[in-house]
Amino acid sequence: MRNILFLFITISILSCKNETKNETVKSPEPSVEKQVENKKHYPETLVKIFDAHGGLDTWNSMNSLTFAQVKEGGNDVTTTNLKNRKILVDMPKYAIGSNGKDIWLKNKGEEAYKGKPKFFYNLMFYFYSMPFILADDGIIYGDADPLVFEGKTYPGIKISYEYGVGESSGDEYVLYYNPETYKMEWLAYTVTYFSKEKSKDLHFRRYQNWQDVSGLQLPATMAGYATENNVPTKMSREDTFVNVKLSKEIPDATLFDVPEGATIAK
Repeated sequence: MRNILFLFITISILSCKNETKNETVKSPEPSVEKQVENKKHYPETLVKIFDAHGGLDTWNSMNSLTFAQVKEGGNDVTTTNLKNRKILVDMPKYAIGSNGKDIWLKNKGEEAYKGKPKFFYNLMFYFYSMPFILADDGIIYGDADPLVFEGKTYPGIKISYEYGVGESSGDEYVLYYNPETYKMEWLAYTVTYFSKEKSKDLHFRRYQNWQDVSGLQLPATMAGYATENNVPTKMSREDTFVNVKLSKEIPDATLFDVPEGATIAK
């Protein structure tokens, strides 16, 4: 009888230990509320625009973007690491790049580059990466009056930047979209790089022709427009883009290094 009682007590103790051990090992599930809080929020309309162009998740899965802007004297080829924004713009007579620290310029011949490397080096990348570039950190979203052009109304989303973001945090943009397809159709923007002061003068680019690149809709052409009273009037030029490639492969870091004979932009 004593042995049976001892055996019963031993089994009971072991059973309690196992239950306690099982309760300790089990990890609590993260709450849905915390998961939602940790996600970056975008305006609902902007998310629809991202989706109409292939989706922000697809864009974020890519590590590099290369495109060629067609020019009469030879194409300008831009390659960008999408994660750290290191960039190379390879032109027939010059090359401009950023290694993440310095912006550099290399003249390939005797003709000197007359522009501003700090202004130009990522300018076309920024325009070309619309609308996905508008998911960057440091952006403030707001309402904008719609654009009416040739009898059609395009709703808009105003884009401004937190102080200190980029070379020209005072720049402002308005993305105008097709209310039926939610595809981007216009971009209005101000330029503050040279004056360092806020500007009310709008410039316009029109996005009408899109090409499918790895499941994303990226520009095949981009048109600049003359303006009157901050409204586009007629097309003044059109840029064409070819050999566009998005890749999940990380570009070779040495591509963006300062080459021999280059100068650092001041």
